[in-house]
Amino acid sequence: MGVNMTPERPEAQVIAIAGLGLIGGSLARRLTERGRRVIAWNHRPAPYDRARAAGIECVDDVAELARAVPDVLVLCTPLKAMPDVLRQLAPVMDPHTVLADVGSVKGQVRDEVKAVGLDDCYVGAHPMAGNEFSGYAASDPSLYDDALWAVTFDERTSYERLLVVVDMICEGVGDRIIVIDDDTHDRAAAMISHMPHVVSTALANELTEMPERNIAQALAAGCWRDMTRVALTDPDRTRAMVEEDAANVARLLHHMGERLESMAALLESGDDTALAQVREFFAVAHPYREYKARERAGVEHESVTVRIDGDDENGTAGATESGRSTWRDRLLASARRGEHITHMTDRNTAIAEIRTALVS
Repeated sequence: MGVNMTPERPEAQVIAIAGLGLIGGSLARRLTERGRRVIAWNHRPAPYDRARAAGIECVDDVAELARAVPDVLVLCTPLKAMPDVLRQLAPVMDPHTVLADVGSVKGQVRDEVKAVGLDDCYVGAHPMAGNEFSGYAASDPSLYDDALWAVTFDERTSYERLLVVVDMICEGVGDRIIVIDDDTHDRAAAMISHMPHVVSTALANELTEMPERNIAQALAAGCWRDMTRVALTDPDRTRAMVEEDAANVARLLHHMGERLESMAALLESGDDTALAQVREFFAVAHPYREYKARERAGVEHESVTVRIDGDDENGTAGATESGRSTWRDRLLASARRGEHITHMTDRNTAIAEIRTALVS
């Protein structure tokens, strides 16, 4: 039994949130401001007075979130706390409710959801929003202004449940989405978030251990500030994030190390061939610079229609026996083209903006 199929797009009018930290608290406030009913639980009741003043209903037991039979229940707890929270939710989850989360890795969360038998109701999600602060006191609905969410699937993901999460994000929060599989998400997140945290912290470590650190810090300006901003994040929070995506981060660090060692060797060589290769090193990222230049110039994003046809598919991953692609293929292809879905016009059609296309 699951969410009932209807001719209309399903909606997420009632949303339960487990965890009122920076991300969960900001999400709860954003949804409430935009007219959705929000029920929340936090492992400590400290933020409840302020949350209730913001129109958020608060409960004392995480299981009460499931008993309220919300349309979506979003796990906003630290990843290390999710297994315990899931064990408490599993016995009381109603089949109507879609289970989602905001974790920065998706493969691990899906494995934990499967371990308690809730994988049939799960749709992964990860908002690309946040800052170096933490806790409900730092929460702010504007954290989600024009944010992108990754919504993830596997071979068992229900298209109907996916639509519920899409409604929560695109209509409820007012944000954009890409829809991708768990492994693709985790590889990409390691590249643009987890590995850069390590590199940023390594730079801060270099400064801290440098004999001339006070002089260097006196000379620091915009370059240093931009390169080390995320090194200011709570180190325990960063460590946990990196460990949770360890294999992907390690692979990228090895590759980055090889790139830096190669550059160091070229600089030490100093001959004409090496200097030409140094120029090539700085030219490789030209498509990225062009993309950022278009972004700074405020170039209008092209709008496109994405035909999904989720109701016509057999629900299996990959192509069907006839060779026809599934909704998973179509949505993943859309994300690879740099398209961000802004809303659905019907159950099987989305409108997207071309936002992140790097052209060679």
